Amino acid sequence: MSYNLLKGKKGIIFGALDENSIAWKTAERAHEEGAEFVLTNAPIAMRMGTIKDLAAKTGSQIIPADATSMEDLENLVEKSMEILGGKIDFVLHSIGMSVNVRKGKLYTDPKYDFTTKGWDVSAVSFHKVMNVLYNKEAMNEWGSVVALTYMAAQRVFPDYNDMADNKAYLESIARSFGYFFGRDHKVRVNTISQSPTPTTAGSGVKGFEGFLAYADKMSPLGNATALECADYTISMFSDLTKKVTLQNLFHDGGFSNMGVSDAVMDKFIEE
Repeated sequence: MSYNLLKGKKGIIFGALDENSIAWKTAERAHEEGAEFVLTNAPIAMRMGTIKDLAAKTGSQIIPADATSMEDLENLVEKSMEILGGKIDFVLHSIGMSVNVRKGKLYTDPKYDFTTKGWDVSAVSFHKVMNVLYNKEAMNEWGSVVALTYMAAQRVFPDYNDMADNKAYLESIARSFGYFFGRDHKVRVNTISQSPTPTTAGSGVKGFEGFLAYADKMSPLGNATALECADYTISMFSDLTKKVTLQNLFHDGGFSNMGVSDAVMDKFIEE
């Protein structure tokens, strides 16, 4: 069901890889709610995924961009405004990558070149995206910028490795840059802390199935799906949330406020 929540709005969606990704689901929902947008991903990710299918389905154009490259981002923003015929109303940053995780390096013994690369892709890229949007005055007033994060930024999940550090930095950038974006251009900036979700990126984390099952048993409402996260993201892009900014918004079925649940305790109580 659609409500025309984004009718007339224009945006940029980063990170749609395949139909399992939250960015993909968000693009589908944004289209259903009346938005026009440009899709973008790194050239290597585009070769791995099926983003062209999404573009055809949503009537969108694709602009390849390395989110760590200021030159690519400037080109992306300029071309997006040309294609969309004006300033941007919403942006989704759905980007995350850890080379240490991919290469099986332990948190206690990483390769620091890998750490730097993952930090740049997963967190600093968010600063770079907003830098370009801010300095080009590319966002309409009451526009909305959202980045996806995970609760490992606040609590220890050992196998999440250096992605936890990346997400903590990402959330800090949202608050700090969000202040200036709000003060100077009336643009709101938030992060959504999503349940563990079986996406291509998330599934690369060691012990991911355990993450998923544990969170589901801990959360009174169960894990939030990718589609449910897309719905929440759409609400953050809409005019219904115009005064929400600088927030890390937990979308996790209640997990973030739980100490322990009966379902988890039952696993430790002997019959």
